[in-house]
Amino acid sequence: MHQPKTFRKESITVAFMIEQLRTAVSIEVEAVNQIDASERKVTESNLHRPGLALAGYVELFTYQRVQILGNTENQFLRHLGEEAQVDAFERLLQFPIPCFFLTEDNTLSETIVERTTQAGIPIYRTPVPSTQFMALLRDFLYDQFAPQQTMHGSLVDVYGIGLLLIGKAGIGKSEVALDLVERGHRLVADDVVIVTKKEENVLMGAGTDLVQHFMEIRGLGLVDIRAMFGIRAIRFQKRVEVIVNIQLWDKEEEYTRLGMIDSHKTILGVKLPVVKVPITPGKNITVICEVIAMTHLLRNYGYDPAEVFSKRLTEHIHQKGTSVPARGTEYFQHDYE
Repeated sequence: MHQPKTFRKESITVAFMIEQLRTAVSIEVEAVNQIDASERKVTESNLHRPGLALAGYVELFTYQRVQILGNTENQFLRHLGEEAQVDAFERLLQFPIPCFFLTEDNTLSETIVERTTQAGIPIYRTPVPSTQFMALLRDFLYDQFAPQQTMHGSLVDVYGIGLLLIGKAGIGKSEVALDLVERGHRLVADDVVIVTKKEENVLMGAGTDLVQHFMEIRGLGLVDIRAMFGIRAIRFQKRVEVIVNIQLWDKEEEYTRLGMIDSHKTILGVKLPVVKVPITPGKNITVICEVIAMTHLLRNYGYDPAEVFSKRLTEHIHQKGTSVPARGTEYFQHDYE
């Protein structure tokens, strides 16, 4: 079995960031000066607005972050004389700043742009307001620098719940995933699933660029899910919510009878519920996966069938009555079908 591998990016180039902002995030970004940004590095997801640094305090200036110049910073510069503007901005240029962003179509004086160009620092302008732009850029950078882990398994969207199917090689994870797709559910990734920690308790799963929505079925070969079942049968990403551990039946293993969840697994610091599903002749694993997803949905809405049954059992024990089990209905009406 493949061992999980954890990794994260140490840096991205400013050129890559600008390209992705224009294409993936759909933000209009214009280069103010012509600087080769392919060698300039962004090393963290936090952003900075250099108001204090422009005012002269640079002791705690986090220059390694992308610098945002919004209305506040630009109005402060405009209140200064031309020479004072240049002096204030040159305090920033002594640091190796990745790049500047001017939001809301703000502009800098030609002198400042010229000095910034001489320092080799690119400037970009966008019509997007500062708060909105920073939220979009921060979300993009969080995604780029988020910790990731590769998992061996199949990720399927079943009734809106991301089920990560794991188990020993050859046990039938891909076959179960294929059966789920045939029943109308959506494949996210097969064989190799890249799990990314998006927030404190959120894990997102996706496939690799190479494999995408191809599946390897032993005895059959490669299957192109998108070409065979159409766009409705795939997703490019999905939150991982439940792990389904498919395993051969082991009489020494103890399997839960009342509660669905009997263990948990921690991935990138996030604890996920694990359901162990033993394989035995005649057991329909596909239907069980659907039930797992629906039961998880019920729990999210506050209904736990194990708790309901346990409460009903406790009430029955405390009631006085005959040892003969009561019928499910008190009176048989004339419905004999």
